[in-house]
Amino acid sequence: MTRNDKTPDGGLQGRPVAVSVRGLVKHYGETKALDGVDLDVHEGTVMGVLGPNGAGKTTLVRCLSTLITPDSGTAMVAGYDAVKQPRQLRRVIGLTGQYASVDEKLSGRENLYMIGRLLDLSKKESRARADSLLERFSLTDAATRPAKTYSGGMRRRLDLAASMIGRPHVLYLDEPTTGLDPRTRNEVWDEVKSMVREGVTVLLTTQYMEEAEQLASELTVIDRGQVIAAGGIEELKAKVGGRTLRIRPADPLELRPLANALDDLGITGIATTAVDAESGTVLVPILSDEQLTAVVGAVTARGITIGSIATELPSLDEVFLSITGQKASAPQDARPELAEVAV
Repeated sequence: MTRNDKTPDGGLQGRPVAVSVRGLVKHYGETKALDGVDLDVHEGTVMGVLGPNGAGKTTLVRCLSTLITPDSGTAMVAGYDAVKQPRQLRRVIGLTGQYASVDEKLSGRENLYMIGRLLDLSKKESRARADSLLERFSLTDAATRPAKTYSGGMRRRLDLAASMIGRPHVLYLDEPTTGLDPRTRNEVWDEVKSMVREGVTVLLTTQYMEEAEQLASELTVIDRGQVIAAGGIEELKAKVGGRTLRIRPADPLELRPLANALDDLGITGIATTAVDAESGTVLVPILSDEQLTAVVGAVTARGITIGSIATELPSLDEVFLSITGQKASAPQDARPELAEVAV
């Protein structure tokens, strides 16, 4: 298990598993949306589920939230079987989908109060819980306004508040920042981090690499309904096998000779050799310690004095491309196509 710097104890070892999925399969006609998915999510952490459109991410969330029944396999969430104990499970989970699911005709307070009553909270507790969450999500000033008058960011915050009414043990966030502007996206991230600090376990589906790096403790990459990679972010970067050396010569005038010396080696990796004139460094990809030794040897053989040398792992975008063969999505401020909804 990898070190997890986003959890209070600095690691996942010893943490109980809040979500355990084994061999989950779901068909839509001839399409196999899930094809034997396995994953574990530890309590009080964020599991990022990455994958291109149509990979099966939303189908996984729907199975785990009892909205659909898998064809085979098991899913245990907070101690409950998602197939055999759906009623009990629904009381300990929260769900925020890609688009706000609030009633636009009701006010923010009425939406939250209604959900509280549906969860069998008393009238008094439902009102108190609604007011508390409106304040937490900075919606108090708009509490009496119809939700249809809310901005996109306000609706998303109201949706998150709604998912927290029942104080869930496990929260599913299915591409929660789709279509949000950067400022609102950061606000949502801050709220998710706050929830995790309070002990909530989060399963986050996303196509945004920045979102995964900001929030996730571990990652599971799904493509065509199958898990094709899993582990910590740094662990997945290491699995790709590529590292980049950033070398700065002691004499800036030796930058080009340094680049030429490295070009002569013909080393290739996940990136290409490049000169970063602004920082006065040369970037060279390596795939092994032997190549690292060869690089240092080539530089010293040319009589070039190294001012500094650093090793960088590939970016998460490069990892995603290497594993899936597809580029990850960039955050957009417009509504995306609904390709994921059907799978």
